[in-house]
Parts: sequence; C-alpha cells; structure tokens
Amino acid sequence: MFDETIQNVQPITKIVDTLEIPPTQVMKPVQVHEEVTQQPQEPQVQVPLRRSTRERKSTISDYYVVYLQEHEFDMGLEDDPISVSQVKQSSDSEKWIEAMTDKMKSMKDNGVWDLVELPKGVKPIGCKWIFKTKRDSKDTIVRYKACLVAKGFTQKEGIDYKETFSLVSSKDSFRIIMALLAHYDLELHQMDIKTAFLNGNIDETIYMVQPENFESNDSKQLVCRLKKSIYGLKQASRQWYRKFDQVINSFGFKENTVDQCKYLKFSGRKFIILVLYVDNILLASSDVELLNETKRFLSSKFNMKDLSNTSFVLGI
Repeated sequence: MFDETIQNVQPITKIVDTLEIPPTQVMKPVQVHEEVTQQPQEPQVQVPLRRSTRERKSTISDYYVVYLQEHEFDMGLEDDPISVSQVKQSSDSEKWIEAMTDKMKSMKDNGVWDLVELPKGVKPIGCKWIFKTKRDSKDTIVRYKACLVAKGFTQKEGIDYKETFSLVSSKDSFRIIMALLAHYDLELHQMDIKTAFLNGNIDETIYMVQPENFESNDSKQLVCRLKKSIYGLKQASRQWYRKFDQVINSFGFKENTVDQCKYLKFSGRKFIILVLYVDNILLASSDVELLNETKRFLSSKFNMKDLSNTSFVLGI
C-alpha cells in the first residue's frame, strides 16, 4: 500500500520563477526643488508672570510659636538678661537674684546633688542660668523666673544617658478638652509644678560644675554629683514623665490610649480630666469637690502652685 502511494506521486518538473518587473515600469525618484522664502520675524511680546493670589502662610506653624512662648528655655523678650553679669547690671537685679536664690533653695530641698571631688579621668558637664519674665494675657509681668540648665549637649550617649524620648500632650487634645468643657459646663483649673524636672530620678552617674554665683567658698574645687534630673539633661523630660505617670496612676487616674499625657478618673457619675503639658497641669471636672481632692493630692506629692480658675493657658 505504501509503495503504491509512492508511485502515484508526480515529480515536480517546473519551478515557478518570481515575477520580474519590466525596466520600463520602474519608477525613478523625482527630485523636487522648492524655493524657501524667509518669513519676516514678528516682534516678541513679553507676557507678564502670573503670580498666585492665594494668601501666603508662614512656614513656622502656630504650634511651634506657642511652644516657643511657653517653653521653659525660651529666652523671652529682648530685655531679659542672658547672663549673670547682665543680671547684676539690670534695673530689676534684686528680683532676678531673688528668683535665682529661690531656685537654689528648691534644689537644696529636693536634694538634687552632693558636692564631691571629681574622679580622675572624668569631665564634668557645665551649667547656665536662663532668665525669663512670665507675662499674663495683658502682657503684664507677673513673675521673674530663673532656671538653672545643664549643658546637656556635652553628654555622651551610653555613658551619661540612654533613653531621651518623652511624651507631651498634643494641641488637638487640648482643643478636645475645650470642646468638652463648653459642652458639659465643666470647671477648669490650672496648676503649675515648680521645679518639675527635679522630681525625676536619674540612673546614670553625672558630674556637673557648681552654678555660677553660688559656688561654695570652702569647696570651690568640688563638683556636683547629680542625684535628680535637672533642666537641660537629655533624659530630664523622660524621667519627669515617668515619675508623674507613676504617681498619678496610684491615685486612680487612667491614661488615654491615644494621648498618654491625658488622664481620666471616674468617681460614680462624677469625673475629672487631667492634661499634662511639661510642667503645666489642666484640670477639668464635673464636680468641685473631686477637683479640690485632686489638687490636694498633687500638692502632697509635688511642689505645686495653684492658679485656680484659668482663662489663659499655653498662649491661648
């Protein structure tokens, strides 16, 4: 069967060539020469720049401005002294020196340091006095404040400090409190914590030079071995928050899960809200007795200043 199929196959005898185009039908390219005429140039018209009419806003946020106004290290107005020598030449020198003396007394009462000999191979950190006038909403001076600040920028990580992060209440939380205050007609009081950072303990061994103008006459060669955190130390704010959080939780307050510087306490149907902003405390309560009870507790734990009813806080 296979053989018969092979025999029936016809051999290919012709190969069809490709079609050839006759030479006469080949198209030759035609060259076209166009005369180019130069067009006269039109004068260029200057189009004025379009400028935005939107209101320009400062790149510095309002939050930062408020922070500068209320922060402990703010240098304040231009007439505030920036050194001890300027304090002595100031017309308000007695008030500034009184503020410095009051600050030193607070540190002595809190046992902030001990005067010791500096160990060999150890370099103490420096310190500086910061002066600031506190003003009310009418721009009237209400207090002359002196603050002893450690030069924390000379601290070495891993030796003088480990952790520095600290929480601070947000401005959004403050606005929410103001809305609740207006809605529920709450009592709003403010308290100021004197020498707040001095309440925080430090775990590291830190040596600091003696404060200017308050050096010990009998032991000028000695240095301060810090036992409590002071302003300027990198870990000071963190240690203060840890201390306050421990104390306020022992009184039945519970911290907010979103803003951990906001605390809430219920007593039956009565409640009180506490907002911590560095060394300022806002108390908003539905009951006056619960408010006063909280004030008494805070005053027993810290050196507090009761500002009572408030209408001006955090620059607002």
